[in-house]
Amino acid sequence: MNALAATNRNFRHAARILGLDSKLEKSLLIPLREIKVECTIPKDDGSLASFVGFRIQHDNARGPMKGGIRYHPEVDPDEVNALAQLMTWKSAVAAIPYGGAKGGIGCDPRELSTSELERLTRVFTQKIHDLIGIHRDVPAPDMGTNSQTMAWMLDEYSKFHGHSPAVVTGKPIDLGGSLGREAATGLGVFFATEALLGECGKSISEMKFAIQGFGNVGAWTAKFIHDVGGKVVAVSDITGAVKNPNGIDIPALLKHKETTQSLKDFQGADAMDIDDLIVHECDVLIPCALGGVLNKENAADVKAKFIIEAANHPTDPEADEILSKKGVVILPDIYANSGGVTVSYFEWVQNIQGFMWDEEKVNCELKKYMMKSFHDIKAMCKAHDCSLRMGAFTLGVNRVAHATLLRGWEA
Repeated sequence: MNALAATNRNFRHAARILGLDSKLEKSLLIPLREIKVECTIPKDDGSLASFVGFRIQHDNARGPMKGGIRYHPEVDPDEVNALAQLMTWKSAVAAIPYGGAKGGIGCDPRELSTSELERLTRVFTQKIHDLIGIHRDVPAPDMGTNSQTMAWMLDEYSKFHGHSPAVVTGKPIDLGGSLGREAATGLGVFFATEALLGECGKSISEMKFAIQGFGNVGAWTAKFIHDVGGKVVAVSDITGAVKNPNGIDIPALLKHKETTQSLKDFQGADAMDIDDLIVHECDVLIPCALGGVLNKENAADVKAKFIIEAANHPTDPEADEILSKKGVVILPDIYANSGGVTVSYFEWVQNIQGFMWDEEKVNCELKKYMMKSFHDIKAMCKAHDCSLRMGAFTLGVNRVAHATLLRGWEA
C-alpha cells in the first residue's frame, strides 16, 4: 500500500472514530492548492535543462502551511500529496499553528553542480514566490536539500518581498537559523521515547535499542540514548550494519562514520546483514530512514516490544495489524518525529520577533511540547479506546476539523 493510500486510510479511520460529517471529511482530505511549474536552467556546459517543480498546499485552517522541499529523481505526486497531508495532522498533534504542505523538484541533486543547484532553486523560487510567504506557506529542507538551499530561497524571495528571514526555516545560523535545529528531530525522538517508556514504568538506561538509518535523525537519536546509558546494540544505514550485544560505543561509531563515510570496518562491533536489523534482538526498534521498512514479510519476526517511528510512514498497515496482535507498542511518526517541525516553528517565531533564543531554551521548549503532545495523545487513546496511532490521528484531525468549523467553512 503506497503512502497516500495508507495516510487516507488512517485519516478515514480517525474521521469515523470522531464521527465527522462526511462533507467535512471530504473537504479535509482534498488539498487546498496544487502548484506545478516548469524550471528551465542553463547547465554549466551551456545546454538547457528542464525540470518540473511542484508544491502541494494541503490545509491552512490552523495557520500558514509548512513543509519540506525535496530534490529527488523520483518525486511522486501521490507521495508528496500524502506527506503534505501528514504535515497538516503532524502540526496539529504538536499543537503548533501551522497547516501542511510539501514540495519538490524532480531532479538528481548528485548529478548537478553547486551552481546548477543554485540556479534551479532560484528559478523555482521565482515561479512560486507569490504563493509562499511568512503567513502563507513556509518551506523547509527535506531529502536532497539543506540549509544552503534555504539560503538561496530566502535570498531570491527577498528580492521580490524585501528581507524576509521567516519565509523558510532550516536556514544557516548566520541567516537567522535557530540553534538546536540540527539535532531537533533526533532530540524529539529521544523525548518521545522517554515519555513512552516512562508511561510503561521503564527507563531508557535499562533498554536495548536497534536503530535503522544513521543519517541526521538516527545519529542524533543514538547519541542522546547513549548519553543517558541506553544500550544501542545494532545500527544500520545504506553502507552497512553493525551489532554488539553489549552496546555499541556511539561516539566512536560517529567518528568512524565521519572519517570513512561508512559503517563498514568499524572495530567496536561485528558486521551484520542490513536487512536483519529490523528483526534484530532488542527491546526498542527505531526506524529512522525510509518508509515501508516494516511490512507483512518481516513484521511477524520483529523481536522489539516497542517501535518508535522516527521515519515517515515506516510501517505498512498490514505490518501494523500483525505487530498490534503481537502486543508491540508503536509510537506513530506523526508524533515521534515532530521535533523537527516544532523547532522549525521556534525558528519562525524567533525570526518574526527578531529575537534569537539560546540552545538551552530551544531544547527546553521542545521537551515541553513533546511531553504535552504525548499526554494529549494518551487522553485521546483513553477517550476512544484506540491505539497510539489512532490516538495521534484523532487528536490531529479533531484539531483541524474544529478550526475549520470555527472559521465557517460552508459559507
